[in-house]
Amino acid sequence: MRKALRWMLALVVLIGTVSTAGAATAAQPDATGTGTSATTDIKDQLLAIPGMSLVEEKPYSGYRFFVLNYTQPIDHRRPSKGTFQQRITLLHKDTSRPTVFYTGGYNVSTNPGRREPTQIVDGNQVSMEYRFFTPSRPAPADWSKLDIWQAASDQHRIFTVLKKIYSKKWISTGGSKGGMTATYYERFYPRDMDGVVAYVAPNDVVNKEDSAYDRFFATVGTKECRDRLNAVQREALVRREPLEKKYAEYAATEGLTFDTIGSLDKAYEATVLDYVWGFWQYSLLADCDSDTIPKDAKAATDDEIWTSIDTISGFSAYTDQGLEPYTPYYYQAGTQLGAPTIEFPHIEKKYIRYGYQPPRNFVPREIPMTFQPYAMRDVDTWVRHNATRMLFVYGENDPWGAEPFHLGKGARDSYVFTAPGLNHGANVAGLVADEKALATARILEWAGVASAAVQANPDAAKPLARYDAKLDKRDIEREPTLRP
Repeated sequence: MRKALRWMLALVVLIGTVSTAGAATAAQPDATGTGTSATTDIKDQLLAIPGMSLVEEKPYSGYRFFVLNYTQPIDHRRPSKGTFQQRITLLHKDTSRPTVFYTGGYNVSTNPGRREPTQIVDGNQVSMEYRFFTPSRPAPADWSKLDIWQAASDQHRIFTVLKKIYSKKWISTGGSKGGMTATYYERFYPRDMDGVVAYVAPNDVVNKEDSAYDRFFATVGTKECRDRLNAVQREALVRREPLEKKYAEYAATEGLTFDTIGSLDKAYEATVLDYVWGFWQYSLLADCDSDTIPKDAKAATDDEIWTSIDTISGFSAYTDQGLEPYTPYYYQAGTQLGAPTIEFPHIEKKYIRYGYQPPRNFVPREIPMTFQPYAMRDVDTWVRHNATRMLFVYGENDPWGAEPFHLGKGARDSYVFTAPGLNHGANVAGLVADEKALATARILEWAGVASAAVQANPDAAKPLARYDAKLDKRDIEREPTLRP
């Protein structure tokens, strides 16, 4: 396999771009701290952009970190119909370095952080908050303007104005819903980025056909672990009455309500049915032996069952307070993205009253929703036939990877890799050696910073920036279960 991957890389180099030998050494910021020889400070350059304003600047060694607002049209098709302020952040290193455009598909963190491609290319990083996540929400909110094209157009406008300052290569990236976002951006604006790195990005092409998830849960991990998890999940429904009483007490103490989903009973079942999915999304096979998972569910106490479900699924997830921050996601899941529905063969039907509930149940009723089945089919078809310089990374034990993106004959210099044994936090570093080297080499090449040695041999490819325990923390972006 190593020889095959080397040959693949050599072929791409021969037919691809001209060598960028010698470009791998990071340029150092000049004495003014601008990262450029120009006399204008980088902050002044940013604030000279029409519509750009500063929220705050936070110091970080070797970088400058800005939290910014950028004025965006509510409707990119009708820019005159109003605007909103979209939150973005910028981890500035040097204008002579490549730039990584990151989105998680949800809120943006206002603390410095570096995504894996940013460390690999030793570059700058622009991070965008997805429209309609607060504070990046128009007021009043016209929810019909929350779709994948409008969000891609947000990215396009941000890229267009920042490219004038950061003129080197650009790579887009994101994990989970952010990986989906990076893919949709490439579909609608394929000329903007020089490469795409999409992590653990679900691809629900046909929303009503979810058998791939059932096949995944029938084989993931080991039978021993599956049986252990299934038993706890079933027992939580068998003991519904006493555990719902505990849930009611918990909700009353915390001031939690259930108006959106409709009842405590619906919220309880939704949380329990998320349990097995949530384990594989966030945990590793070795975690199955932890004290959090009772070895004998039938012999476990009510408190042990409650604690296990709460630790993995979170009993606050389907309360009004838990749902409200994620209304934009559930709206998109119910209008374009799709949502999984799975079977529970280990639980008798008499214990399941609702099954996996649709996204409509998690969005306030005053917000209208109509599903568009063509949206994901369009993206999937485009990726299969047009993907160019795109890398998809999945985790072997991540349920969201059961419906991945696929590449067709029209794809060029694009790859789909799976990290063995990993979950929803899978990354390039977790790939087998040959694939890790090839993926790193391609990212460096796309960013224009691959040395001659890397172009000749992907085994030489390594991240250009040293690991920073604070900036490069690899923890999964923990969201309540069953959200990508």
